Amino acid sequence: MPKPEVDPTVSLDLSVDRSSPVPLYFQLSQQLEAAIEHGVLTPGSLLGNEIELAARLGLSRPTVRQAIQSLVDKGLLVRRRGVGTQVVHSQVKRPLELSSLYDDLEAAGQRPATKVLVNAIVPATAEIAAALGVAEDSDVHRVERLRLAHGEPMAYLCNFMPPGLLDLNTDQLEATGLYRMMRAVGITLHSARQTIGARAATAAEAERLAEPEGAPLLTMQRVTFDDTGRAVEFGTHTYRPTRYSFEFQLLVRP
Repeated sequence: MPKPEVDPTVSLDLSVDRSSPVPLYFQLSQQLEAAIEHGVLTPGSLLGNEIELAARLGLSRPTVRQAIQSLVDKGLLVRRRGVGTQVVHSQVKRPLELSSLYDDLEAAGQRPATKVLVNAIVPATAEIAAALGVAEDSDVHRVERLRLAHGEPMAYLCNFMPPGLLDLNTDQLEATGLYRMMRAVGITLHSARQTIGARAATAAEAERLAEPEGAPLLTMQRVTFDDTGRAVEFGTHTYRPTRYSFEFQLLVRP
C-alpha cells in the first residue's frame, strides 16, 4: 500500500488526557473531526498508517482503529483498498437561521453545484396553495434541483413559488442559489416557518442521493416570507445525514 509523502496528522497538535473519563478513542476522533471540519485535513488527504499514529500518541492500535472507524461511520473518512484511509469531506452543519443551502455550502468551502431536474408551471395542490396563500389549482412554479458538493449529492430540493415572482432561468438556477436570485430582484427575505424530520429513503430518493433504499434521510419543509408578509417560497427538501446536519442553539427561558 503506498504511503503519503507526508502524513498530514504529523502537523496536528494531537494529544490525549489519560486522566479524563472520556474514552481515548473518542478524544482522538474528536480532534481529527475538528481538523477535517476546519479544513486542516483537506478532502483527499491520506492519513498515515494506524501503527505510526498509535506509536506517536502512545496509544494501542485498536484504540486508533476505533477512532478512525468512528469517522468512517460518519462519512468523514473512507478506507480505499490499495490507497489507504482518506479524508472525504466535512459534514455541513447548518445553523437554524434563514439561509440557503447554496450559501451554507459555499461558506463551508464545499464547492456547491446544482442540477435542475424540473422547472415548470404546475397546478397548486391543496397543500401548496395553503402554504403560498394562492387558490387551489392556480398556477405555481415548481423547481426540483439536486444539490451537490465536491461532485457528490447532498440534497434534493423541491420548491414552489408564485408565478411572476422572478425569472427562474434554468442556467441561472444551476449557477447560483434561489435566495440569491430573489435578493437580486429586490425581494427581502424576512422570516420562515420550518419543520425538520426524518424518514426512510424511497427507491427514487435513494438513487438520486446515492444512498441505499430505506436509508435514513433528513427532511425539511419551509415556507419563506418577505418583509411584506407575502409567502414567496414553499420548499420540501431531503438531505443525506452522513453529509449534513442541522445545528440548534438552545436557551434557558428566564
